[in-house]
Amino acid sequence: MRAKPHRTLTPLALAVLRLLNTRPMHPYEMHQVVRDHGTDRVIKVRAGSLYHTVERLHRHGLIEQLETGREGRRPERTVYAITDAGRDEFVTNLRDLLRVPSEEYPLFIAALEMAAALPSPVVRRLLEHRAIALEAQLAGHEQAVAALTKQGLPRINLIEAEFGMSATRAELTWVRQIVADIDTGELTWTTDDEQHVDNPRTIKEFAS
Repeated sequence: MRAKPHRTLTPLALAVLRLLNTRPMHPYEMHQVVRDHGTDRVIKVRAGSLYHTVERLHRHGLIEQLETGREGRRPERTVYAITDAGRDEFVTNLRDLLRVPSEEYPLFIAALEMAAALPSPVVRRLLEHRAIALEAQLAGHEQAVAALTKQGLPRINLIEAEFGMSATRAELTWVRQIVADIDTGELTWTTDDEQHVDNPRTIKEFAS
């Protein structure tokens, strides 16, 4: 008998399954725990998307309803628990994400692909602003990690922050090098509008 193919789950779906793997919860509690644990630093979490994800996981049999109750005047809340199928899907997806590099499409890389549409002095100035923002971002993350480490949080709970800081440092180094290469003339280009001089409105008009 052929094995049933696994579903590819979203990061938010994985976060929900991980929470329910610890104990049954209702969606409101999930949202609170996500914020308390700082999961929303690495996964976009909105109340609406969380409830939609819970409904989808339930529809696919990866979680199940345990009970529905009401406390005082609060809205009725349904408590969910992970199923064996959900636990299997969680582990499989997590193993794949850790093992296999995925093709991602960051916005900054898309912008770099189109950077030649702007004059080099403009790009240089914009990248200088980016470098300043990256420096501030890095300093803030370093302070936060240092504070959490001092509080005794195990390193395993901070490795995503370690990776984020490492990626930010690498990006900052690269951005600074590109700015330096523009300054020395090692990196030059002809803007799109300069290649098409018959264009009545040039990009330079919007590049100030």
